[in-house]
Amino acid sequence: MKSSILPLFFCILLIRISCKHEYKPQAGDILFMDMDCGSFCQAIKKVTYGVDGTHPSHVGVVYINNYEVFVIEADTKGVVKTRLDDFLKRSLDDKGHPKIIAGRLKEAYRDEISPALDRMVALLGKPYDFAFDINNNRYYCSELLYKGFLDHAGKPIFKLEPMTFNDPDTKSIFPVWAEYFKNLKIPVPEGKPGLNPGSMSRSDKIEIVYRFY
Repeated sequence: MKSSILPLFFCILLIRISCKHEYKPQAGDILFMDMDCGSFCQAIKKVTYGVDGTHPSHVGVVYINNYEVFVIEADTKGVVKTRLDDFLKRSLDDKGHPKIIAGRLKEAYRDEISPALDRMVALLGKPYDFAFDINNNRYYCSELLYKGFLDHAGKPIFKLEPMTFNDPDTKSIFPVWAEYFKNLKIPVPEGKPGLNPGSMSRSDKIEIVYRFY
């Protein structure tokens, strides 16, 4: 009898442990992704950093509708709604784990989640902001969340910072960015206000609730 009870006990224990550490998405969770996009992402990672030494280069927000879980994000297709499972599969480490950390607004800001999601849902279909201009009617990933998450006074929860496209080693614009903005026929927006996933992940307005890797 004892020999049959003991394995059952350990099975139950393992199930409890795995459930305890399973990610349970909540509406408004902010997912920071270390995305693989070649030289662009490498340039981003070199001048930005995230919480706990991470280097996220993309971000989206969890949206739950009729018990289905999505991520609202801005990518090169524009502002879109992506199934959570598909979002998690986009960037994996060598063990097959999503290179993603999940942040959640602290208690003082939880009441702002529902109106923030309403704002971002209303922006679905808007074009991507290839120019990283905070004042046009286009959106890049962290800009979408900046415009969505407002406090009770209607001010953005996240802060803008001067953007940089300079390589800290050479003190000059990364070649990949120089070519990028040349093709757009606009000046490199060095020093212009903006924000990135790394700085957002370090915000004192959120707490990290789960690490997928």
